[in-house]
Amino acid sequence: MINALFAALPERWTQYEKTLNDAFLEAGLQVDLRTSFAPEVVDYIIYAPNSPVQDFRPYTRCKAVLNLWAGVENVVGNVTLTQPLARMVDPGMTQGMVEFVIGHVMRHHLGMDLHINGQDGQWRDHVPPLAQDRRVTVLGLGELGLACARALSELGFPVTGWSRREKFVNGIACLNGEHGLQTALENADILVLLLPMTPATENLLNTDRLAWLPKDSVIINPGRGQLIDDGALLESLDAEHIGHATLDVFRVEPLPTNHRFWSHPRVTVTPHIASETRAKTASQVIAENIRRGEAELPFLHLVDRAAGY
Repeated sequence: MINALFAALPERWTQYEKTLNDAFLEAGLQVDLRTSFAPEVVDYIIYAPNSPVQDFRPYTRCKAVLNLWAGVENVVGNVTLTQPLARMVDPGMTQGMVEFVIGHVMRHHLGMDLHINGQDGQWRDHVPPLAQDRRVTVLGLGELGLACARALSELGFPVTGWSRREKFVNGIACLNGEHGLQTALENADILVLLLPMTPATENLLNTDRLAWLPKDSVIINPGRGQLIDDGALLESLDAEHIGHATLDVFRVEPLPTNHRFWSHPRVTVTPHIASETRAKTASQVIAENIRRGEAELPFLHLVDRAAGY
């Protein structure tokens, strides 16, 4: 019997108990899944970083910590965590993110706000360009960014992708490094942020880099709130350099009611709904990693501790 500790908030247990047990059965695994064990008998920890479990030293038998979140910035620096750490790469989350990004890119590309908000009797004959004439840049070519970049490219948008490490993807102009970042931003009529949060990416969009974007460009951020310097963004919006910002993630969540983003006419706030881990598909990912661990195969989606993701 494999002992798996579910270390997350109680509402997650309600959401995941059945789907995890179903996934274990489907994978042919005999797993005793509980929210409490003596630490020394735990084989795997199914983990959310806001769990009460913050000291991993008592879990001497634990073979891996399997994160339920895509982001690991709140756990990767934990010095007590010496076990392998796997991040969540969930097909359901990926599909949800693609749908969110495509929806908002198309919203801005087609100028839909003009007609949705402009029901005032004026006949506005705005005709958008074709996708082939609207340049889109995706910052971050991990699992989520790459899926979004490919979907946008298939719709006919010229897509530039930027990542910290060099990548080659058919149909995507891939750039990296500081010079590549400037080129990527200069070619972004619509910019999508899907980078992880690391010390190297915090405030990536600052005053100088926002100035590299074309006038009236649009920013869509479903990645991490810390990727953007809020003050610099507000200044650029006030100066009418940035045309609009659709923001789904923030430094403080829920976003405080007195934050200027709520009232700014060039900002759309969505409440961190771009995508979320889906219990059914995430449970299948967890089950596969436990199956691999028991078969002494390499775990999937291991975190690079040095890179932070």
